[in-house]
Amino acid sequence: MDPLTDVRDISRIAYGFMASKALFAALNLDLFSRLAEPRTVGELVEASGVPAHRLKTLLATLASLGLIVRDGAAFRNSPAADRYLARSGRAYFGDYYRMQIDRQTYPALQHLDAGLAGDADSLAFGSDVELMSDPVEAEAFSLAQHAGSLGPALEFAKAVDLSGSTTLLDVAGGSGAFSIALCTRHPELTATIIDFPNVIEVARRYVAEAGLSDRISLIGGDALNTEWPQQRDTVLLSYLLSAVRESDIPALLEHSFNALRPGGRLIIHDFMLDDDEQGPLLAAGWFLSNLAYQPDAGSFSAATLNDLLTRQGFAGPSAQVLIPQITKTVICGKPA
Repeated sequence: MDPLTDVRDISRIAYGFMASKALFAALNLDLFSRLAEPRTVGELVEASGVPAHRLKTLLATLASLGLIVRDGAAFRNSPAADRYLARSGRAYFGDYYRMQIDRQTYPALQHLDAGLAGDADSLAFGSDVELMSDPVEAEAFSLAQHAGSLGPALEFAKAVDLSGSTTLLDVAGGSGAFSIALCTRHPELTATIIDFPNVIEVARRYVAEAGLSDRISLIGGDALNTEWPQQRDTVLLSYLLSAVRESDIPALLEHSFNALRPGGRLIIHDFMLDDDEQGPLLAAGWFLSNLAYQPDAGSFSAATLNDLLTRQGFAGPSAQVLIPQITKTVICGKPA
């Protein structure tokens, strides 16, 4: 990223929250689903119950962002909004933005100053453990995370070859999206998910809906304090290392090493900085947002993890991009 030279570039950063809140407001009104077909302001007023003068202001903002398009007297979705934000879209993603980013992540960032200061009494939800201890918040987080993880899980299942693996340990596996995608792709694979008890109850529903209850088992508990099954072919840590204290990462890598059979593989999927640790913006932003929950969380690159993995005794760590600008996977093996 080139250094900024214009105050207008700074203003775009300072005012960026206005665009995100316009997106969230439209999702909460299910506006993009209504705009899968062109609709006039009057038709949208009738459908949403929002008075015309308010709705026109929101529509103007959405149009200025390129999310919707004016078509004569009517409005319709942009191609991206039609695909990802309308419930009829082929890759609907709206519940992730609406339920997790708007409902939890956005307000949590009001506590970022406290996280940077290490003020434990003023953190969002006290901590991520406290968040997951609240059944309502844990369910909202897990439902949204499932919506946001389905696409990456499918890409992950295509990109990572688990043929030859019959046992997977999915640590902090959340709603089960990754285990479900992997077991669907590999009929010989069975999986075990460890996560907080309230999260496991959500995962149980998704696993049952996928018809995989006989192949995916569930363990409720904190990954740092729960006994892990042993002799696994593969251990998966997805979005876990970024969410814990930086000082806990070596212990999780040690648990992973011990849980694998000789010759087994550890796969880490997480936000990752470039090796020069100057971006990318989205990965860095996610690391920053975690500080609002866990001020002792850190940030890392694939190079940082490679060093930690080698010290733990893993062999041949290699990295590849999964979600451009956001996540990578690092794969390594336990020597036979």
